[in-house]
Amino acid sequence: MRVKQQRRLAVFFVGCFLCWLSSANSAPSPVSYGVEADIFHPVKEQHGMVASVDATATNVGVEILKQGGNAVDAAVAVGFALAVTHPQAGNLGGGGFMMLRTASGHTTAIDFREMAPNGAYADMFLNDKGNIDSKKSLTSHLASGIPGTVAGFALANKKYGTLPLSQLIQPALMLARKGIIVNDSLADDLKTYGSEVLVNHPNSKAIFFKPDGTPWAKGERLVQTNLAHSLELISRQGADAFYKGWIADQIAKEMAQHGGFITKADLAAYKAIERQPVTGHYRGYVIYSMPPPSSGGIHIIQLLNILENFDLSKMGFGSADAMQVTAEAEKYAYADRSQYLGDPDFVSVPWRALTSKAYAKSLAEKIDLSKARPSIDIKPGNLAPYESKQTTHFSVVDQQGNAVSVTYTLNTNFGSGIVAAESGILLNNEMDDFSAKPGTPNIYGLVGGEANAIGPFKRPLSSMSPTIVAKDGKTWLVTGSPGGSRIITTVLQMVINSIDFGMNVAEATNAPRFHHQWLPDELRVEKGFSPDTLRILESRGQHVRVQPAMGSTQSIMIGQQGMLYGSSDPRTPGDLTAGY
Repeated sequence: MRVKQQRRLAVFFVGCFLCWLSSANSAPSPVSYGVEADIFHPVKEQHGMVASVDATATNVGVEILKQGGNAVDAAVAVGFALAVTHPQAGNLGGGGFMMLRTASGHTTAIDFREMAPNGAYADMFLNDKGNIDSKKSLTSHLASGIPGTVAGFALANKKYGTLPLSQLIQPALMLARKGIIVNDSLADDLKTYGSEVLVNHPNSKAIFFKPDGTPWAKGERLVQTNLAHSLELISRQGADAFYKGWIADQIAKEMAQHGGFITKADLAAYKAIERQPVTGHYRGYVIYSMPPPSSGGIHIIQLLNILENFDLSKMGFGSADAMQVTAEAEKYAYADRSQYLGDPDFVSVPWRALTSKAYAKSLAEKIDLSKARPSIDIKPGNLAPYESKQTTHFSVVDQQGNAVSVTYTLNTNFGSGIVAAESGILLNNEMDDFSAKPGTPNIYGLVGGEANAIGPFKRPLSSMSPTIVAKDGKTWLVTGSPGGSRIITTVLQMVINSIDFGMNVAEATNAPRFHHQWLPDELRVEKGFSPDTLRILESRGQHVRVQPAMGSTQSIMIGQQGMLYGSSDPRTPGDLTAGY
């Protein structure tokens, strides 16, 4: 097995990269450049590949593949391992989404998003003045939805896996029991976020802080004995251990003692759901992405439908025209998101209209390359004529061509910061993803409407967008990212960088990113774009703001003869892709 760190986003290379792109964008087809033209090179393997945010978890997945497991088996093993090695977002007490495409072409989506407990109600996070109390929605026991991760992994394993669940959990169990060596990422986040959320809860502090009151530091061994016990129970008893057994008792006990709403009956009622993916077509490629309660798939396809009306390749990567048209398209998509998206089991989501080519064309006709439309002048569209933050992502492809794309989360770093009693399991704060007060932004600045209002057993709207792209009937790209509201635009840029700008998967990953989400009315850009381009965009009315890096994509591209090309995002320390 070869393991290759990818931390090469130096300023020098960004400059060279942009210069190269400006001269190479006339390429007639994606990935058409010879190796001598490439600046960033992907990891290359033949038999199987895993891309995740953590080296240890990645290696767990590769070992499962080498033991004869398929991509689903490896993905489940990686997911359990990340709950130990990357507690900022890897989890048992959160939820997420899985996109799965088999070698035969069957594509499906598994929804294991959290659900509001039965006791939840619409204005539960409002204070006596009718304003949102963010402490309640982010760091209190009211902040947690019913976790879905264990149910989702169990469903995927039972229906599409080949190895027993106990075998897939064993690596995570041993890591929790024997301990992990704290890496840079975990040390930094424990120091920064741990002192804000974890230290305030005795169960959490006992795990993530040393007896002297300081967080575990880089190079020290973190043992998670209670979490190991929970993993052992799930290994022996399956998902019932979490939803009906001892772990459920621990979660219910924690909630009852501190005014939370999740009960043992709520946990027993939870179900992961298999859904039909949202599907779109873009310049001869087929896009499969997550349906509601994710907003990601619908709006990625909506954006691609809009952009298909423009010749991005001719405009060139990083050009003012390409950035202008993409930013304007994003404004319309996020305006629609605010009004129409919610849990499809409770509201009617007009997905046919939102993904309609005709509707996209009507929006494209409103875009002026020379002048930005102020967000205040953009409203959710009339769909009637067309109707017929911290998170983590990992991608897996096996030797047979099965592909899995998983994005799951606790919401913010370490979720609510609350470990449920003696379980060792961190709980999410996903209730903040509901529209606690329709029209008011959540922690990511996203504005939601009544469709995403809080209600018993509803699933909050998400931006998580695990995505698979097919070409000529075969899986071609497996990708996804964390990043809150910026997930949609990050995944969008992975797709258009690969298709329109002809980048290999490493180049598409390393390219600087930008983002507009309608409100606030600002074009957020990473370092690396030409100052001249940014000045042109400002002159066209864009409110450009240079902000910290966006996303942490984990992507695999499948080439000729099934050769695998992978890339982990250099924006997050310790990212790693491996295969064999």
